[in-house]
Amino acid sequence: MITIWGRANSVNVQKVLWCCDELVLPYERIDAGLQFGRNNEPDYLAMNPTGKIPTLVDDDFVLWESNSILRYLVQQYGESSLLYPSEPKLRASIDRWLDWSLTTLQPAEKPVFWALVRTPAAERDANKLARDFAAVTLLWRLLDNHLQGRFFLEGEKFTLADIVIGAYAKRWFGLDGVERPALPNLERWYSRIATRPGFKKYVDLPLT
Repeated sequence: MITIWGRANSVNVQKVLWCCDELVLPYERIDAGLQFGRNNEPDYLAMNPTGKIPTLVDDDFVLWESNSILRYLVQQYGESSLLYPSEPKLRASIDRWLDWSLTTLQPAEKPVFWALVRTPAAERDANKLARDFAAVTLLWRLLDNHLQGRFFLEGEKFTLADIVIGAYAKRWFGLDGVERPALPNLERWYSRIATRPGFKKYVDLPLT
């Protein structure tokens, strides 16, 4: 039995749960992180010395880093799945977005998310928020340009790239208190992936 440690409102946990849904893969989830604690306790740190979530336990195999977990799940349990095709150029193109989400998108969107969702309005730095919002908007414009003439992020099928970027897109489209620019290609793509059962169940939740 697969066990996933991590709270349900974590974007990095959500994309793992969404992937499990796409693979019709059973698992048990254990709350950890923020108000649930546990991730700084010795038994958790023995599994994941970073103290972050999610952590996957598959029998005697333990893995952390959410995008590595996604790749593992598809390669271990989704041999016939199109989520992570074996063709080298297509796989590399998918990997590009998985890497970009962690190196570029998440660091840019996190301060905006925390300011608008997890910081009381009276404590926000309006000037910093405006700068941070402008910076992340540039990245979503990049995605909008990339999606011109495309149905999915890479190739003709739904892949891990759509799961990972789609989880962050929920945070972009779900924010209140900001005026988002019109990004029609991004909006069309988002409206398509938002119909998937795994998205509805695990990602399309109130932002907290």
